[in-house]
Amino acid sequence: MKAFIKKIKHARGFVAGICITSIFFLFIRAGNTDSYFEISKNLDIFATLFKQLNTYYVDPIEPGKMVKTGIDAMLDELDPYTNYITEADIEDFEFQRTGKYGGIGATMHKKGEDIYVGDVYENSPAQKAGLHPGDLIISIDDKPLKGKSIDDISVLLKGSPGTQVTLSIKDVYSGTVSPRMITRGEIELSSVPFAGLAGPAQNIAYARLTQFTPACSKHLRSALDSLKKVQPNLKGVILDLRNNPGGLLDEAVAVCNIFLEKGSPVVTTKGRMHELDREYKTRESAWDTKIPLTVIVNHSSASASEIVAGTMQDLDRGVIIGERSYGKGLVQNTVSLGYNSKLKLTIQKYYTPSGRCIQAIDYSHRNADGSVGYVPDSLKKTFKTKNGRTVLSGGGVEPEVNLKDELPSRLAITLYTKNYLFDYATEYKGKHPSIPDAGTFTLTDADFNDFSKWLTNKDYAYDTETEEAFDTLQQVAIREQYYDEAKAEFAALHAKISHDKKQDLVKHKEEVKDLLENEIVSRYYFLRGRIQQSLKNDKEFARAIELVEKPAQYQALLTKK
Repeated sequence: MKAFIKKIKHARGFVAGICITSIFFLFIRAGNTDSYFEISKNLDIFATLFKQLNTYYVDPIEPGKMVKTGIDAMLDELDPYTNYITEADIEDFEFQRTGKYGGIGATMHKKGEDIYVGDVYENSPAQKAGLHPGDLIISIDDKPLKGKSIDDISVLLKGSPGTQVTLSIKDVYSGTVSPRMITRGEIELSSVPFAGLAGPAQNIAYARLTQFTPACSKHLRSALDSLKKVQPNLKGVILDLRNNPGGLLDEAVAVCNIFLEKGSPVVTTKGRMHELDREYKTRESAWDTKIPLTVIVNHSSASASEIVAGTMQDLDRGVIIGERSYGKGLVQNTVSLGYNSKLKLTIQKYYTPSGRCIQAIDYSHRNADGSVGYVPDSLKKTFKTKNGRTVLSGGGVEPEVNLKDELPSRLAITLYTKNYLFDYATEYKGKHPSIPDAGTFTLTDADFNDFSKWLTNKDYAYDTETEEAFDTLQQVAIREQYYDEAKAEFAALHAKISHDKKQDLVKHKEEVKDLLENEIVSRYYFLRGRIQQSLKNDKEFARAIELVEKPAQYQALLTKK
């Protein structure tokens, strides 16, 4: 306890006990007398300490800031999903939970001291007001923006639907400066931003689900219904859960219900309060229980995404493709603390139908330095799917078809972070009023050569990993006094490994071209266009189509070896 108090004092957050009062009765219900005494004692210590500092500390203190610092320091002892949410953070929290917020429907990005419009959402107030990606924002409600951060800008732009905000804009195409009065709306990011038909015969349904927000299961079912009307003889479904961080557990169950018959087990939650333990089963009629299903995941597919992927795997309902998922097997609940603040805390672990928990990081056991580690292979337990296949606990959902995403080149990263892809796409849009469908649009060699010329006077210098390793080796050689003897060899090696930016553009042409096409497509077809274009060279997507087209391979993956 002394170490704990010392840490809190160091963080200037001794009042963290205020947070505990809101969950005080949970400890009483647990019937732990020792815990009751410890809580009571330390609440008294914290309150007395706060009073003394407030009265005698040499400089004025900021109680709200100190409380937040202290609570955050206390919660750092737990898991990263247990968070204190202040009144100022409530709107961002609600956006994460629901996918809705009040604003204009555009992102911003900063170059130097200037703020520019980034992506504009389809059918948003920003689009209706004529804002374009690349427009310079000079002021918001007559407030100059020099020196302000993106977070500062976000606060100015967000507000209750129906309220107005005036932006002074320099149009990226005409160069004219004019005021734009925009009426804020309720901005809702679609949980299913793109769904379409795929495969050689256009008879495979594809849907991207980006978050488990309220009613996302209905949106997904509706999207599949629409595709089935266009193509009544669907051959399979591809559900893309890549980069989906999760969301509502009930919605995860409802998404599973699309492919599972009524009464099928999905997930069981268990925690310290056993009366809160619960088994979740599907409650409605399925959309289709027989159609071949492939689910694409990656390492950023977490929580509710893993419930869906894990359930489909455990019940042998679908083939999982991609990378091992994140490994978040914890359930959070939110409680009010008063004064419009909340505590989001982990209360349970969840278990897929086979009985496994896929939580990958063990937060209950910390190393001496406070760090945490992954569940070691030796402690992972084996479980069986419905067909008797072996699956493991403690490490996310391991796909039947494991495909690793390739890391982007240093060139691609540099072009992206310096906004050269963004800026060129903006210029391209100014010269081309329209382009073909997002799924078929492609840049010609002449277009790529034009981009290469456009980059000629741009600074996109970077070091390759080889060059960085060479510099480290050279510094070590100098320190250990070997460099003088090998100076000629170092010079020769440096000449061989030094990269040429123009040659790198040729070497990484296909990668850069793909990224540039994606950025250009977004100017015409928004987020749905980005997703559709990204599938052109997507190996996981291609493998999913291949499996649906080859039923024997598909079934073999779901059969006990």
